[in-house]
Amino acid sequence: MTIYLLSPEFMGFPDPAQASEDGLLAVGGDLSVQRLVAAYSRGIYPWYDVSSPILWWSPDPRLVLEPRALHIPRSLAKVIRKEKFKVTLDTAFERVIQACARSGRANGPGTWLVPDMVSAYVALHEAGCAHSVEAWDGDVLAGGLYGVGLGRVFFGESMFFEVSDASKVAFAYLVRLLEAWDFEMIDCQQTTGHLRRFGACEIARSEFLDRLKSALESEDRLGKWSLPQGFSPL
Repeated sequence: MTIYLLSPEFMGFPDPAQASEDGLLAVGGDLSVQRLVAAYSRGIYPWYDVSSPILWWSPDPRLVLEPRALHIPRSLAKVIRKEKFKVTLDTAFERVIQACARSGRANGPGTWLVPDMVSAYVALHEAGCAHSVEAWDGDVLAGGLYGVGLGRVFFGESMFFEVSDASKVAFAYLVRLLEAWDFEMIDCQQTTGHLRRFGACEIARSEFLDRLKSALESEDRLGKWSLPQGFSPL
C-alpha cells in the first residue's frame, strides 16, 4: 500500500484507484480553493482532525443519491406540509459550517471540521463553489447542511440540527432543487443508514468516477443559490 505525499506546489493527485482499502489516498498539500476543486473533480475529499496532517480520501464503494430517487418519509412530508421551517440557500454559510463543527463526529468525540477546514470552505463558498441550506424556526437557525457543487454533482459535506427534523427538511429541499436543475447525483461519501433511508445507495468507485467525469462536462452553477418562489419538495 502506498500513501502519496502531496507537494504544496503541485495541484495534481494520484489515481484514486491507488487508495488504501479504507479509502486513504494521499497526505499533505494544502486547502486552497484550487486544490479543493481539483480534488473534488477527481472524486477525492479531505478528512482529518487536529492530531493529523491533511488526509485525502476516495473510498470504495461510494454512497450516492440520485435526486430523482429521493424518498421522503411520510412523517417528514407532514412536517414539510406544516411549513414549520423556512428554508433558504446561501444566506448563512459560515453559521452553518460553524454549527456543523460544533456538532462533532457521529462516531466519537472531536470534530473533523478543524479551523483550517472551516476557513477553506468559507473561501470555497466565496468563490461560488460551496453552498449552504438553512432551515429557520422563526429567527433561529434550526438546522442545515453544506457541500460543494461542481458540474451536475453536489458533494455533501456535513449537516446539523438544533430542532428535530430541521436538517432533514433542508436536505429534502436541496435534493428536489437539484433534481429540477438536472443534477446527476449527490455524493454522500460515507455510508450511513440515515442517508440510505432517503434513497442513497452504494456504487463502485470506478462507476462513481465514470459518472463524475460525465457530470463535470456541464457548466458549473457558480454564485449564490436560491429557491424559486413557492418551491416545495413535495
